[in-house]
Amino acid sequence: MAEITLSVAGRSYTIAARDGDEPHLRHLESLLEDHAATAQRASGGLSAEKTLVYLALILADLLDEAQRHPPTGVSPVLLDRIADRLEAVAAALEEDDEDA
Repeated sequence: MAEITLSVAGRSYTIAARDGDEPHLRHLESLLEDHAATAQRASGGLSAEKTLVYLALILADLLDEAQRHPPTGVSPVLLDRIADRLEAVAAALEEDDEDA
């Protein structure tokens, strides 16, 4: 288990993370930072706790909107993940053919 320090709305938080999850957590950190300034303005900059509540509300609103109006078609992120997995399967099959 690793520890990673994330910076959200000008504050640092050290959290436990599974090995290998660091890049994903950094991505999530950047998503939070995209909305941190709005949350700080909404909270009046009075406290980190209040800022985090506003940040949670902003993200919950975005999630609610996405659930009520899902995008049509297949997500490009999903397509990339599928392509990566297919490439890994093809590589494994090629390796098995070479060993046989």
